[in-house]
Amino acid sequence: MAATPEKPTPATPRRKPGRHRGEGQWARGHFTPLNGNEQFKKDDDGLNVRTRIETIYAKTGFDSIDPNDLRGRMRWWGLYTQRKPGIDGGKTAVLEPEELDDEYFMLRVRIDGGRLTTRQLRVIGEISQEFARGTADITDRQNVQYHWIRIEDVPEIWRRLEEVGLSTTEACGDTPRVIIGSPVAGIAEDEIIDGTPAIEEIQRRIIGNKDFSNLPRKFKSAISGSPLLDVAHEINDIAFVGVEHPEHGPGFDVWVGGGLSTNPKIGVRLGAWVPLDEVPDVYTGVISIFRDHGYRRLRNRARLKFLVADWGAEKFRQVLEDDYLKRKLVDGPAPARPVAEWRDHVGVHRQKDGRYYVGFAPRVGRVDGATLTKIAEVAEAHGSGRVRTTVEQKMIVLDVEEDRVESLSAALEALDLRVAPSPFRRGTMACTGIEFCKLAIVETKARGASLIDELERRMPDFDQPITINVNGCPNACARIQVADIGLKGQLVLDDEGRQVEGFQVHLGGALGLEAGFGRKVRGLKVTSAELPDYVERVLTRFQAEREDGERFAAWVARASEESLS
Repeated sequence: MAATPEKPTPATPRRKPGRHRGEGQWARGHFTPLNGNEQFKKDDDGLNVRTRIETIYAKTGFDSIDPNDLRGRMRWWGLYTQRKPGIDGGKTAVLEPEELDDEYFMLRVRIDGGRLTTRQLRVIGEISQEFARGTADITDRQNVQYHWIRIEDVPEIWRRLEEVGLSTTEACGDTPRVIIGSPVAGIAEDEIIDGTPAIEEIQRRIIGNKDFSNLPRKFKSAISGSPLLDVAHEINDIAFVGVEHPEHGPGFDVWVGGGLSTNPKIGVRLGAWVPLDEVPDVYTGVISIFRDHGYRRLRNRARLKFLVADWGAEKFRQVLEDDYLKRKLVDGPAPARPVAEWRDHVGVHRQKDGRYYVGFAPRVGRVDGATLTKIAEVAEAHGSGRVRTTVEQKMIVLDVEEDRVESLSAALEALDLRVAPSPFRRGTMACTGIEFCKLAIVETKARGASLIDELERRMPDFDQPITINVNGCPNACARIQVADIGLKGQLVLDDEGRQVEGFQVHLGGALGLEAGFGRKVRGLKVTSAELPDYVERVLTRFQAEREDGERFAAWVARASEESLS
C-alpha cells in the first residue's frame, strides 16, 4: 500500500523584495538622484548657470529665472534670494519658498584666507554703495556679504570684483566653500608655518573645477599655522593645523568631520602629519571621499561629519591612503593647546619683520560700504596696502610702522572700529537674522549690537574673555554651540502668554582650550526683551562664584542650574 503523503507545511509568505536605495553614495553605484537637489545638480552643473545669468536673466529680469536656478544653481555663484520684508518669524517654516523670496539677492564675496589688498577692499566698498544699498557684512568665515542685489547688476559686479582678483565662485552651494586661513599668515612672530601657498594651490586646483562642483552638500575647510588655533578648525569638514614634528619639522595635523547646525560634531584627528607641499593632495583626497562616499539621499545627513562618525578616523585614513593618495601618511603630533585668552588678533601686535598689525572690532560684523572704503583709505594713509578679515567677524590692518600705530588706531576708533574693545564688543557675533535670511526666526544683528551697548553700560568693569553668539535659527551660522553664551533664536512665550521673539540658551561651549558644546539648562529660554537682564545676571553670578583664573566655560560646567537660570 502506498504511503500516505505528508501534508505539506504551509510555506512562509515571502516578502516582496524591496529596492534598497542606500544612502545615495556614488562609490556604491547609487547614481539615481534621490531628492530634488540631487536631481537639479544632475540635470545641469551649478557652474553653468553663470552663462544664463549674464545672457538671459540679467536682461529679462527676476521673473524670468528658472526656479531650479533661482533656489538652487545660482548659489554656485554666491547668490541667495533674500527674505521678503515684513514676514515674521512664525511664518518661516510655514510659507512656500516663493512666498518668502524677495526679488533681491544676497551676494557673497569669497575671501580665501581672509586676504585683501586695500584696492580690493575699496572695490568691495564701492560695489556696496552703488549696488547693495550700502550693505556689507563681514561673516565668521572671512567673507563679505551684500544684500539688495538686483539680478540686472550681477554681471557688472562680477566684472568689477574679478578685475581686482576677487570672485563669488562657489561661495555657496554644494561646493568647496571659502578656504579660511590665519589672518596673520606669513607675518606673525609666533607662526609655526605659513599655509598661504597651500590655500593658493587648492584654489587653483579645486575652485571652479567641475570634478568637485557636485558634492553631497557644502564642504568647509581651514588651514592655519598659528599656535593660536585661529580658524575654528574643530568645526570644519577638513582642517590643517600647524604643528612641529619632532623629526620632520613644521607641517600640519589633519582634522576631518567637524560641523555644527542641528547635529553638531567636533572634528577628529587622523593622526597624520602633512608637509606644506602635500596639503593640496590630502585636501583633494578628502574632498574626493566626500564626493564619492558622502550620503546624498537625505539632505540632513549629507555632510562629511556623518560619514566620519560612521567610519571612524582609522577607516577614514585608510581609505584616504589606499584609494586616493596611494601612499601612507606620516604619523604626527597633536597641536599644543593655545595659551592666549583670545585668538581673534584684535589689538596691536608686532610682526616678525618688526612692523605691526592692528586688529579692530566692528559691531557683530556689521559694517557698510562707506566704512570699508574709509578703512582702505586709512590703511593706505598709514603705509599699509593689506588688510585681513577674521573668523570672528573682525578685521586687521597689516604692515604698520611703529611710529604710525597710534595714529592708525585713533583713525579706526573715529570710525567706531575699536582697537581696544570691551569684552562684549570683542566677543559678540551675530548671523544675518530675520532682516534678510529666509531661514531665520528672530532678529540678530541689531539685537547683538544693542546687547553690547547695554552690557557695556551695566558692567563697565567686566574684564574676562567672553563669547556671546546670536543666531536667528537652529542652523548655527553664528556657532552658538561653541560659545560661552550661545543664543538660538526661536519664538517663546512672554509673561503674558504672548508669542514673541526669544532665544534658547546654550552655556559653556568652547573651541581651542577645551573644545566642546554648550550646556542647555532645562527650560531655559529668554525673550529678546529679557536678554540683557539675563546675560547680566549670569555674568554677575560667574564673577561672584568663579575660582581664581577660572574661565566662564569651566564655571558653567560645575555651576548649579539655579546659578545659570
